[in-house]
Amino acid sequence: MVTQKIYLHSLSEALKLSGPQDENFRRLEQKHRVQIFVRQTGQRGDIILTVRGNASQVNRTIQEIEYFRQHPDTRTNEPGPAATLSSQEAVVRTFHGQSIIPRTKNQQEYIRAMNDYDLVVAIGPAGTGKTFLAVAQAVAWLDTGLISRIILTRPVVEAGERLGFLPGDLYEKVQPYLKPLYDAFHFILGPEKFRFLREDETIEIIPLAYMRGRTLDDAFLILDEAQNTTTEQMKMFLTRFGQNSRVVITGDITQIDLTNKKESALVLLPEVLAGIAGVKFVYFSPEDVVRHVLVKKIIAAFHKWEKGR
Repeated sequence: MVTQKIYLHSLSEALKLSGPQDENFRRLEQKHRVQIFVRQTGQRGDIILTVRGNASQVNRTIQEIEYFRQHPDTRTNEPGPAATLSSQEAVVRTFHGQSIIPRTKNQQEYIRAMNDYDLVVAIGPAGTGKTFLAVAQAVAWLDTGLISRIILTRPVVEAGERLGFLPGDLYEKVQPYLKPLYDAFHFILGPEKFRFLREDETIEIIPLAYMRGRTLDDAFLILDEAQNTTTEQMKMFLTRFGQNSRVVITGDITQIDLTNKKESALVLLPEVLAGIAGVKFVYFSPEDVVRHVLVKKIIAAFHKWEKGR
């Protein structure tokens, strides 16, 4: 636990920063898991704002407060703090020092949502960073101690999730289907640290079928390729997370592999969860594709072709 202080100019500034009934400070406390106090010293009459908590989260809180001191008219309709410090703030740094930064407006909204909501659903085409940014945010929270483990799962549609009929142990059976999910962890953590955290079960990458019966506290859960889940599977997954956990669901409704595409839970989820507090939907478009420049053109070409069929 660390403590940092800011000397404010006046009581008026303190009131503006705190908002009605201290709602701004309460939102910051909830977002960053810190404590915020404001008091006036007896001798000089200084107004001191104190932030206490995990070092990394205290630093982020101080940065946001300083941002609002410089931009007092910033407003938003989001339920979290009034705005993110900066669109260029790194989510996390990779093991070789590279900053992971949201590169589009929707990616910035996605990062804000993961910090402000308990359940975030990201829908959009391939290459928009849905899974990668979720992994980056999960690693950042793991580094700062806000969570104790990361669970990344996806439905194994090709195997019908009948993994008992496949040769080998669980790891050997699911390796071909879950291999794409390892890439983000390798890039951010490096292979050695990722292998250690996976063997320690701090990070789990498992088929969706193996989530049944578990309740997960202090965890960051990511359901990838959610367009291939049925409503029964989605309900099972959404009832897994426990206290102090966050859930991110990602998928592309244009790439449904289910035999009956109408059974995709991701298509139905906006209707099912409509009006529930604590849930945020973020939609990506082909403009958010950050892979090779040809990927964006290929997605647009297929979209045009499918509309003309």
